[in-house]
Amino acid sequence: MGKDIGSIVVIGSVVSLTGTMIGAFLGTILKEPSKKMLGTIIGFAAGLMMSVVVFDLIPEALTKWDFVQTLVWCILGIGIIIIIDNGIKIDNMNTHIKVAFMTGLGLMIHNFPEGMIMGCGFAAGGSLGIKMSLIIAIHDIPEGIAVAAPLIASKVKAPKVLLYAFITAFPTAIGAWIGAYIANISLNVLGACLSLASGIMLYVVCGEMIPESSRLWNGRASTLGILTGIIVGLIMVNVF
Repeated sequence: MGKDIGSIVVIGSVVSLTGTMIGAFLGTILKEPSKKMLGTIIGFAAGLMMSVVVFDLIPEALTKWDFVQTLVWCILGIGIIIIIDNGIKIDNMNTHIKVAFMTGLGLMIHNFPEGMIMGCGFAAGGSLGIKMSLIIAIHDIPEGIAVAAPLIASKVKAPKVLLYAFITAFPTAIGAWIGAYIANISLNVLGACLSLASGIMLYVVCGEMIPESSRLWNGRASTLGILTGIIVGLIMVNVF
């Protein structure tokens, strides 16, 4: 089992890093992106992540838990991120940096249960693990953009942007390792992580990313970006 776990961790790391780093790289190659472009990109990522939460994470949590437990832990996730949000309301903090921090924090917690799902998939059967790996890789591309875009707006240099993106992706490997072990032990732990991550991501999307998209460009482009992200996310969830 030790070799299998090691392989799962390696695969989880590579898959998560591939998607996230591709997204972050796409963000860094944009030379002096306009506010309209940044607003649209952040809006698109917000819409996509909203779709993943509403059409994928929460339904997955409901298959592991009952409705009340899922709702309670989702609300708990919202409460936790509100407390963190209030704690970093510093007057001299750059708005874009704050959005990047909140997005990165949300993604780190979101990536942990993603890794657990992937680990459980590999433990249950290779085909399920591979399928989840591909889905996670695709999901993580716009997440990498979501982390990179506000940092780019704050003139953070490309190497640091890529480093921060790497950090947000790392919990997937940890989750994959743990998920492989608890696959046949406790669905409650997996249900709690999925519900908690859902609440956190809902707040990050609605409380940080969408408002930031509107601040950057208060026009139809950012709105269309959000709507496009939601539609693409819905397609991805159903196709894959």
